[in-house]
Amino acid sequence: MSGLVNALMIVAVVAVVIVRQFRARAIDTDRRWWLLPVILAVVALREPGILDTHHRAGSAALLAMELLTGLATGAGWAWTTRVWTAPDGVVWTKSTRASVAVWVGGIALRVGVYAVGSALGVRQDSAALMLGLAGTLLVRGGILVWRAQSLGVMSRPAPAYGATSRCSPRCGPARGVT
Repeated sequence: MSGLVNALMIVAVVAVVIVRQFRARAIDTDRRWWLLPVILAVVALREPGILDTHHRAGSAALLAMELLTGLATGAGWAWTTRVWTAPDGVVWTKSTRASVAVWVGGIALRVGVYAVGSALGVRQDSAALMLGLAGTLLVRGGILVWRAQSLGVMSRPAPAYGATSRCSPRCGPARGVT
């Protein structure tokens, strides 16, 4: 896949994630929350230019820093997301202002990683960014599912959009606010 296609894929995924993170959303702990991050990781790892052939050690170190940044951003994002249980037992999540700070910090760290790579003359491919994004989404999803399950609520599918239910996210936290 070309760098342009990778960049467009990254922008599309980030746009969808950012739009969805600030809306209250029901969590279904049985769904395959790990599928999108795994697909992104597979696409990123299939790229031949993930490591710079002329600077393998430096490129690998920058890739490791990108992955650590992604994992830290995902964990910070998950822990700054509000999780609550509605009276009907459905677990809801919504990102907070602190989540914005985590995103800004993660982007700043990524810019720093790319600046260091540019200063060292290491070519950095968009596949590294895609792999970091996959790590972010995987860690965030895993922590949120764990937090939802730790509320002690039985896992049940969320109602479909537009379906009538006894409570909406506007009901606010009923019990188990974390």
